[in-house]
Amino acid sequence: MTGQPPGFDRHMLEALVCPQTQTTLSYDAARQELISKAAGLAFPIRDGIPIMLVDEARVLD
Repeated sequence: MTGQPPGFDRHMLEALVCPQTQTTLSYDAARQELISKAAGLAFPIRDGIPIMLVDEARVLD
């Protein structure tokens, strides 16, 4: 074991959409976030699990 959190399964990205706009998401591996350009939000990925709650999302700059 490396001590690092489990990574995000990119195949899951095909099944996920933005909860606000229902549009596709892109994966930011460096920040461990799913990006919704349409909504201007970044949804965090914690321990390999995407947190798809608008209240938990970061507003994009």
